Amino acid sequence: MATPFEMVEAAGRAVKVSNPGKTFFPRAGVSKLDLVHYYLAVADGVLNGCCGRPTSLYRWPNGVDSPDDAFFQKRVPSARPEWLRTHVVSFPSGRTADMLVVADAAHLVWMLNLGCIDVNPWPVRAPLSPPPPCASRASSPSADGDHPDELRVDLDPTPGIPFEDVRRVAPVVRDVLREHGLEGWPKTSGKRGMHVYVRIEPRWDFTEVRRAALALAREVERRMPGVATTKWWKEERRGVFVDYNQNARDRTIASAYSVRPVADARVSCPLAWDEVPDVEPAELTVATVPARVARDGDPWRGMDDASAGIESLLELARRDEREGLGDAPWPPHFPKARGEPPRAAPSRRRDLR
Repeated sequence: MATPFEMVEAAGRAVKVSNPGKTFFPRAGVSKLDLVHYYLAVADGVLNGCCGRPTSLYRWPNGVDSPDDAFFQKRVPSARPEWLRTHVVSFPSGRTADMLVVADAAHLVWMLNLGCIDVNPWPVRAPLSPPPPCASRASSPSADGDHPDELRVDLDPTPGIPFEDVRRVAPVVRDVLREHGLEGWPKTSGKRGMHVYVRIEPRWDFTEVRRAALALAREVERRMPGVATTKWWKEERRGVFVDYNQNARDRTIASAYSVRPVADARVSCPLAWDEVPDVEPAELTVATVPARVARDGDPWRGMDDASAGIESLLELARRDEREGLGDAPWPPHFPKARGEPPRAAPSRRRDLR
């Protein structure tokens, strides 16, 4: 029996969606085709977050109730449409992969057909020629794929820490950024935390951007002792972890308007700063976010015009180093820093490189 499918129009292309009625979120009653319609409804905001960026494929072929079947895939499958944009990137291991570069809404639909639920782009732009149709949203016309134009702050509450503490830490992140000439753009993570994105000039490599993010995290920790933490090892953490390592090469975060693989189909939703004190992540879902965007627009519009340098954060890092604060632990797949214990819990997700 032939697999059912539906052709969906996106960005002037007809994209095949197989098994459109397959349920991806049983509790929320959301099918694969429902996901497609959601992403098309908020496509401008999604592309604002991922346009022109190498993107990992986080595939959930049997939906959110089958987490053991989910896996990350970095290489684009060989069976792909001729119009699909890709870019070869290198990883800390020295290996390379030809990765998807989201160029328009048709690319989003193609991803969803593979069973992807959220969008996981790198914080760099790929050097594509010709530029993708969404290139007008891109702030890095001289992109080379190796110099981030985005610094990312991931506020991750440890077990037992209420979301209220995340709401308290986020404005402190904003204040520190502004003191250093940078503007932060907040969003819910779609799970228990919050993200703050910062558009930066693409003049520094991943190592320097991570160094700036570590200095920022330590300053937030100084201002909120006992509430914010930069402790990398989970056994040592208490409070809201300010995850500086999300700025290391090959790390990704679900981007703006991504649906997260959780039972109620929550969305990682951009916010205005005045919404942060009262935001309830459970209210931002596939069912509610399109109407919110249609009514209020995208709170992140204009963020590409807010790009700035990180010199001041790097000076803060140098101050920390003069005071005896050196590097901090890196993710498990990076070389160990001097004195770093040889322990790291392996990922439970299969990673197809």
